[in-house]
Amino acid sequence: MARRKPPTRHGLVIVDKPSGMTSHDVVSVLRKQLGERRIGHAGTLDPDATGVLLVGVGYVTRLLTFLSGLDKTYTAQIVLGSSTSTLDSSGTVTATHDMSSISVEDVQRVVKENFVGEISQVPPMVSALKVDGVRLHELARQGIEVERAARELTIHGFKVFGMSEPGVIDVEVHCSSGTYIRSLADDVGRALGGSAHLRNLRRISVGGFSQSECSNLEDPVVHPPITAVRTMSRVVADEQMQAMIKHGRELEKFDSPAPWVLVDDENAVLAVYELGPSGRAKPSVVMANAVA
Repeated sequence: MARRKPPTRHGLVIVDKPSGMTSHDVVSVLRKQLGERRIGHAGTLDPDATGVLLVGVGYVTRLLTFLSGLDKTYTAQIVLGSSTSTLDSSGTVTATHDMSSISVEDVQRVVKENFVGEISQVPPMVSALKVDGVRLHELARQGIEVERAARELTIHGFKVFGMSEPGVIDVEVHCSSGTYIRSLADDVGRALGGSAHLRNLRRISVGGFSQSECSNLEDPVVHPPITAVRTMSRVVADEQMQAMIKHGRELEKFDSPAPWVLVDDENAVLAVYELGPSGRAKPSVVMANAVA
Protein backbone atom coordinates (compact mmCIF):
# COMPACT_ATOMS: atom_id res chain seq x y z
CA MET A 1 0.00 0.00 0.00
CA ALA A 2 1.36 3.42 -0.97
CA ARG A 3 2.17 5.71 1.89
CA ARG A 4 0.00 8.81 2.20
CA LYS A 5 1.70 11.95 1.00
CA PRO A 6 2.74 14.03 4.03
CA PRO A 7 1.04 17.41 4.37
CA THR A 8 2.87 20.40 2.97
CA ARG A 9 0.62 23.16 4.25
CA HIS A 10 0.14 23.89 7.93
CA GLY A 11 -2.00 26.45 9.69
CA LEU A 12 -5.32 27.45 11.21
CA VAL A 13 -8.43 28.46 9.31
CA ILE A 14 -11.00 30.51 11.24
CA VAL A 15 -13.99 29.88 9.04
CA ASP A 16 -17.52 31.27 9.14
CA LYS A 17 -19.52 28.05 8.83
CA PRO A 18 -22.55 28.45 6.57
CA SER A 19 -25.96 27.12 7.52
CA GLY A 20 -26.98 23.78 6.04
CA MET A 21 -23.55 22.16 6.36
CA THR A 22 -22.12 19.86 8.98
CA SER A 23 -18.70 20.62 10.42
CA HIS A 24 -17.43 17.55 8.57
CA ASP A 25 -18.81 19.01 5.33
CA VAL A 26 -16.70 22.10 5.96
CA VAL A 27 -13.61 19.92 6.42
CA SER A 28 -14.37 18.10 3.15
CA VAL A 29 -14.67 21.38 1.24
CA LEU A 30 -11.42 22.72 2.70
CA ARG A 31 -9.59 19.53 1.76
CA LYS A 32 -10.46 20.23 -1.86
CA GLN A 33 -9.88 23.97 -1.59
CA LEU A 34 -6.45 23.65 0.00
CA GLY A 35 -5.29 20.40 -1.59
CA GLU A 36 -4.58 18.82 1.81
CA ARG A 37 -6.02 15.65 3.32
CA ARG A 38 -4.89 16.22 6.89
CA ILE A 39 -7.54 18.67 8.07
CA GLY A 40 -9.78 18.58 11.14
CA HIS A 41 -12.00 20.88 13.19
CA ALA A 42 -12.09 21.78 16.89
CA GLY A 43 -15.69 21.62 18.08
CA THR A 44 -18.78 20.62 16.13
CA LEU A 45 -21.39 23.17 15.08
CA ASP A 46 -24.95 22.06 14.33
CA PRO A 47 -25.78 21.91 10.60
CA ASP A 48 -28.26 24.79 10.87
CA ALA A 49 -25.88 26.91 12.94
CA THR A 50 -23.45 29.45 11.55
CA GLY A 51 -20.33 31.12 12.82
CA VAL A 52 -16.85 30.48 14.13
CA LEU A 53 -15.37 27.06 13.36
CA LEU A 54 -11.66 26.47 14.01
CA VAL A 55 -10.05 24.18 11.45
CA GLY A 56 -6.51 22.83 11.65
CA VAL A 57 -4.54 22.20 8.46
CA GLY A 58 -1.60 19.80 8.23
CA TYR A 59 0.27 19.28 11.46
CA VAL A 60 -1.80 21.97 13.19
CA THR A 61 -4.45 19.23 13.61
CA ARG A 62 -2.22 18.09 16.47
CA LEU A 63 -2.84 21.40 18.23
CA LEU A 64 -6.64 21.20 18.06
CA THR A 65 -6.77 19.45 21.43
CA PHE A 66 -5.85 22.80 23.00
CA LEU A 67 -8.74 24.55 21.22
CA SER A 68 -11.62 22.11 21.61
CA GLY A 69 -12.18 22.90 25.29
CA LEU A 70 -12.30 26.69 24.97
CA ASP A 71 -15.33 28.69 26.10
CA LYS A 72 -17.87 29.58 23.41
CA THR A 73 -20.20 32.53 22.87
CA TYR A 74 -23.42 32.24 20.87
CA THR A 75 -26.27 34.44 19.77
CA ALA A 76 -29.66 32.86 19.13
CA GLN A 77 -33.40 33.25 19.36
CA ILE A 78 -35.63 31.35 21.78
CA VAL A 79 -39.12 30.82 20.37
CA LEU A 80 -41.64 30.56 23.19
CA GLY A 81 -44.76 28.43 23.02
CA SER A 82 -43.66 25.31 21.15
CA SER A 83 -41.19 22.47 21.59
CA THR A 84 -39.84 20.39 18.72
CA SER A 85 -38.39 16.94 18.15
CA THR A 86 -34.91 18.41 17.66
CA LEU A 87 -35.26 21.26 20.20
CA ASP A 88 -34.72 23.70 17.34
CA SER A 89 -36.62 25.01 14.30
CA SER A 90 -35.54 22.11 12.07
CA GLY A 91 -37.73 19.62 13.95
CA THR A 92 -41.43 18.88 14.05
CA VAL A 93 -43.58 20.48 16.73
CA THR A 94 -44.22 18.09 19.63
CA ALA A 95 -46.09 20.38 22.05
CA THR A 96 -47.56 23.87 22.19
CA HIS A 97 -48.44 26.26 25.02
CA ASP A 98 -50.02 29.68 25.22
CA MET A 99 -47.16 31.86 26.47
CA SER A 100 -48.44 35.19 25.20
CA SER A 101 -48.45 36.57 28.75
CA ILE A 102 -44.71 35.92 29.23
CA SER A 103 -42.68 39.13 29.27
CA VAL A 104 -39.00 39.78 28.66
CA GLU A 105 -38.70 40.46 32.40
CA ASP A 106 -40.12 37.00 33.13
CA VAL A 107 -37.48 35.40 30.91
CA GLN A 108 -34.70 37.48 32.46
CA ARG A 109 -35.79 36.46 35.95
CA VAL A 110 -35.97 32.74 35.13
CA VAL A 111 -32.59 32.86 33.38
CA LYS A 112 -30.93 34.65 36.28
CA GLU A 113 -32.38 32.24 38.85
CA ASN A 114 -31.73 28.99 36.99
CA PHE A 115 -29.30 29.29 34.09
CA VAL A 116 -26.27 31.33 35.16
CA GLY A 117 -23.21 29.84 36.84
CA GLU A 118 -22.77 26.11 37.43
CA ILE A 119 -25.64 24.12 35.94
CA SER A 120 -26.44 20.49 35.13
CA GLN A 121 -27.51 19.59 31.59
CA VAL A 122 -28.58 16.35 29.91
CA PRO A 123 -27.23 16.16 26.33
CA PRO A 124 -30.03 16.05 23.74
CA MET A 125 -30.70 12.94 21.67
CA VAL A 126 -29.97 14.96 18.54
CA SER A 127 -26.37 15.67 19.57
CA ALA A 128 -23.18 14.23 18.10
CA LEU A 129 -22.22 12.74 21.47
CA LYS A 130 -21.40 9.05 21.28
CA VAL A 131 -22.95 6.32 23.46
CA ASP A 132 -21.37 2.88 23.07
CA GLY A 133 -19.66 4.10 19.91
CA VAL A 134 -22.86 5.37 18.24
CA ARG A 135 -23.74 9.05 17.88
CA LEU A 136 -26.95 10.02 19.64
CA HIS A 137 -28.44 11.69 16.57
CA GLU A 138 -28.07 8.41 14.66
CA LEU A 139 -30.10 6.64 17.34
CA ALA A 140 -32.64 9.46 17.35
CA ARG A 141 -33.23 9.02 13.62
CA GLN A 142 -34.10 5.36 14.35
CA GLY A 143 -36.60 6.45 16.99
CA ILE A 144 -34.37 5.15 19.78
CA GLU A 145 -33.89 7.12 22.98
CA VAL A 146 -31.25 6.11 25.50
CA GLU A 147 -30.45 7.34 28.99
CA ARG A 148 -27.88 10.12 29.07
CA ALA A 149 -25.94 11.20 32.11
CA ALA A 150 -26.23 14.85 33.09
CA ARG A 151 -23.08 16.93 32.75
CA GLU A 152 -21.88 19.86 34.82
CA LEU A 153 -21.41 23.05 32.81
CA THR A 154 -20.73 26.71 33.41
CA ILE A 155 -22.83 29.51 31.95
CA HIS A 156 -20.59 32.55 32.32
CA GLY A 157 -23.18 34.94 30.93
CA PHE A 158 -26.72 34.70 29.61
CA LYS A 159 -27.99 37.99 28.17
CA VAL A 160 -31.69 38.37 27.37
CA PHE A 161 -31.98 41.36 25.05
CA GLY A 162 -35.69 41.51 24.30
CA MET A 163 -38.34 40.32 21.86
CA SER A 164 -37.58 40.86 18.17
CA GLU A 165 -41.14 39.72 17.48
CA PRO A 166 -43.95 38.44 19.73
CA GLY A 167 -42.78 35.36 21.62
CA VAL A 168 -39.26 35.40 20.14
CA ILE A 169 -36.45 36.22 22.59
CA ASP A 170 -33.02 37.40 21.40
CA VAL A 171 -30.23 36.04 23.60
CA GLU A 172 -26.45 35.78 23.89
CA VAL A 173 -24.84 32.94 25.85
CA HIS A 174 -21.21 32.71 26.99
CA CYS A 175 -20.61 29.16 28.18
CA SER A 176 -18.14 26.39 28.81
CA SER A 177 -17.37 23.88 26.11
CA GLY A 178 -19.93 21.11 25.72
CA THR A 179 -22.98 23.28 26.38
CA TYR A 180 -25.99 22.59 24.17
CA ILE A 181 -27.79 25.87 23.49
CA ARG A 182 -30.85 24.09 22.09
CA SER A 183 -31.21 22.29 25.42
CA LEU A 184 -30.93 25.61 27.23
CA ALA A 185 -33.79 26.98 25.11
CA ASP A 186 -35.92 23.92 25.88
CA ASP A 187 -35.13 24.17 29.59
CA VAL A 188 -35.97 27.90 29.66
CA GLY A 189 -39.37 27.14 28.14
CA ARG A 190 -40.06 24.49 30.76
CA ALA A 191 -38.92 26.78 33.58
CA LEU A 192 -41.42 29.37 32.34
CA GLY A 193 -44.19 26.81 32.63
CA GLY A 194 -44.50 26.08 28.92
CA SER A 195 -42.26 25.15 26.03
CA ALA A 196 -39.67 26.68 23.72
CA HIS A 197 -37.23 25.86 20.95
CA LEU A 198 -34.14 27.43 19.41
CA ARG A 199 -33.58 29.15 16.08
CA ASN A 200 -30.89 31.21 14.33
CA LEU A 201 -27.97 29.86 16.38
CA ARG A 202 -24.67 31.58 15.62
CA ARG A 203 -21.31 31.05 17.32
CA ILE A 204 -19.63 34.44 17.57
CA SER A 205 -16.48 33.40 19.40
CA VAL A 206 -14.37 30.43 20.48
CA GLY A 207 -12.01 31.43 23.25
CA GLY A 208 -10.21 34.50 21.91
CA PHE A 209 -11.13 33.77 18.29
CA SER A 210 -14.00 35.98 17.13
CA GLN A 211 -16.26 36.18 14.12
CA SER A 212 -14.40 39.32 12.97
CA GLU A 213 -11.44 37.05 12.12
CA CYS A 214 -13.47 34.61 10.04
CA SER A 215 -12.90 33.99 6.36
CA ASN A 216 -15.47 32.54 3.99
CA LEU A 217 -15.40 28.92 2.97
CA GLU A 218 -15.04 29.98 -0.67
CA ASP A 219 -11.86 31.96 0.07
CA PRO A 220 -10.27 30.47 3.21
CA VAL A 221 -7.37 32.21 4.91
CA VAL A 222 -4.75 29.88 6.39
CA HIS A 223 -3.14 31.57 9.39
CA PRO A 224 0.35 30.56 10.58
CA PRO A 225 0.50 27.63 13.05
CA ILE A 226 1.39 29.95 15.93
CA THR A 227 -2.13 31.43 15.63
CA ALA A 228 -3.62 28.21 17.03
CA VAL A 229 -1.70 28.59 20.29
CA ARG A 230 -1.33 32.36 20.39
CA THR A 231 -2.73 32.67 23.92
CA MET A 232 -0.08 30.38 25.40
CA SER A 233 3.13 31.58 27.00
CA ARG A 234 5.71 31.72 24.22
CA VAL A 235 9.29 30.56 24.69
CA VAL A 236 11.99 30.90 22.03
CA ALA A 237 14.10 27.73 22.09
CA ASP A 238 17.85 27.89 21.53
CA GLU A 239 19.71 25.14 19.64
CA GLN A 240 20.30 23.04 22.76
CA MET A 241 16.63 23.20 23.71
CA GLN A 242 15.58 22.36 20.15
CA ALA A 243 17.67 19.21 20.25
CA MET A 244 16.00 18.17 23.51
CA ILE A 245 12.55 18.98 22.12
CA LYS A 246 13.08 16.75 19.08
CA HIS A 247 13.72 13.82 21.40
CA GLY A 248 10.74 14.59 23.63
CA ARG A 249 12.87 15.47 26.64
CA GLU A 250 11.59 17.29 29.69
CA LEU A 251 12.84 20.82 30.31
CA GLU A 252 13.19 23.03 33.34
CA LYS A 253 9.89 24.81 33.90
CA PHE A 254 9.69 28.38 32.70
CA ASP A 255 8.84 31.51 34.65
CA SER A 256 5.72 32.26 32.61
CA PRO A 257 2.41 30.42 33.21
CA ALA A 258 1.92 26.95 31.68
CA PRO A 259 1.22 25.68 29.09
CA TRP A 260 4.12 26.88 26.97
CA VAL A 261 4.47 26.96 23.21
CA LEU A 262 8.10 26.61 22.19
CA VAL A 263 9.14 28.26 18.92
CA ASP A 264 12.32 28.82 16.97
CA ASP A 265 13.68 32.26 16.14
CA GLU A 266 11.38 32.41 13.10
CA ASN A 267 8.30 31.80 15.26
CA ALA A 268 7.68 28.29 13.91
CA VAL A 269 5.94 26.07 16.46
CA LEU A 270 8.22 23.31 17.77
CA ALA A 271 6.19 21.91 20.65
CA VAL A 272 3.71 22.53 23.41
CA TYR A 273 4.88 21.79 26.95
CA GLU A 274 2.81 21.52 30.12
CA LEU A 275 3.79 21.27 33.76
CA GLY A 276 4.50 17.62 34.55
CA PRO A 277 4.18 15.76 37.87
CA SER A 278 7.94 16.11 38.39
CA GLY A 279 7.60 19.89 38.45
CA ARG A 280 9.43 20.14 35.12
CA ALA A 281 8.07 21.10 31.71
CA LYS A 282 6.77 17.97 29.99
CA PRO A 283 6.06 17.75 26.22
CA SER A 284 2.41 17.33 25.23
CA VAL A 285 2.86 17.76 21.48
CA VAL A 286 6.20 17.75 19.68
CA MET A 287 6.25 19.21 16.17
CA ALA A 288 9.94 19.93 15.72
CA ASN A 289 10.28 17.59 12.75
CA ALA A 290 6.94 18.53 11.23
CA VAL A 291 6.76 22.29 10.80
CA ALA A 292 9.46 24.13 8.92
